[in-house]
Amino acid sequence: MSRPVLFVTRELPEKAQQRLENLTEEVEVRQHRSEEGLGRQQLLAEVRGAWGIICVLDDTVDAELVQAAGPQLRVVSTVSVGYDHVDTQALKTQGVLLGHTPGVLTDATADTTVLLALMAARRAKEALERAANGGSSGFSLTRGLGTQFGEQTLGIVGLGRIGSAVVSRLLPFGFTRVLYAAPRPQDKRAHALNAQHVSLETLLESSDLVCICCPLNPQTTGLFGSQAFARMRRSAILVNSARGAVVDHDALLDALDRRLIAHAALDVTVPEPLPAGHPLLTHPHCTVLPHIGSATEQTRAAMANLAIDNALDGIFARPLKAKVDL
Repeated sequence: MSRPVLFVTRELPEKAQQRLENLTEEVEVRQHRSEEGLGRQQLLAEVRGAWGIICVLDDTVDAELVQAAGPQLRVVSTVSVGYDHVDTQALKTQGVLLGHTPGVLTDATADTTVLLALMAARRAKEALERAANGGSSGFSLTRGLGTQFGEQTLGIVGLGRIGSAVVSRLLPFGFTRVLYAAPRPQDKRAHALNAQHVSLETLLESSDLVCICCPLNPQTTGLFGSQAFARMRRSAILVNSARGAVVDHDALLDALDRRLIAHAALDVTVPEPLPAGHPLLTHPHCTVLPHIGSATEQTRAAMANLAIDNALDGIFARPLKAKVDL
């Protein structure tokens, strides 16, 4: 009797990869063993006959891919929390389940958000460039001065798991007020963090540090455009560790050029990576990291293992450990 096929679009972290290779009695594993993604046509060819697919953010999962896989496809398991790369309606129409990896990357992503905030506040990009060029002659009381967070207001856009973890990490730096904007009040989390639910407009007008921690959906796509930047304080720092498309990059570049905000620090962009020479990469008031939010050995292993769990559960008609309600 033939085993159901599990197709994996990337090589997994070492221990998860070993686990995958030991599944031969349960499933037939087919895998693109590379850090680089497949071309579209090759991906469509490789998924044929798959009962389960483990994918990443770079893989577009749409009706065409579902059709290419065939009617036996039971589950798509993405190694990510977000699933904006997946056409959920296409999966729902064909009765295909969707698994994702919430929870296991909260700490790592929150840590990266704080890293970006500190890099922006202390002008680390400028300092690193100065050091790489041999430093500056002598000690200066005025050169390259950054700012501290004491007595300032923190604004969080999206008070979910990651947003809450960001607040808990940043409070010890001396913030005296925490505001959050979300579609609905998050009373339990907000109470624990002494955070106040406000409109996005109020948050932008009042915050010294604005951290984007919301999911990407039709309501948040382009949320930070020219109108949002016009409301922000000229001394404000913007950090985005959520999804690149939440920020209109052209509007951000204009805001930085006009000094409508002090600095932007991004772990996510559109596209990823930005092409060499992109104005945001070279802008003195913008720090860009190559989407390292969850990039720790512990977190990536946990994400991959949860994705394997979700795929196997879907293939064998068991409840998924982390299921997206379609």
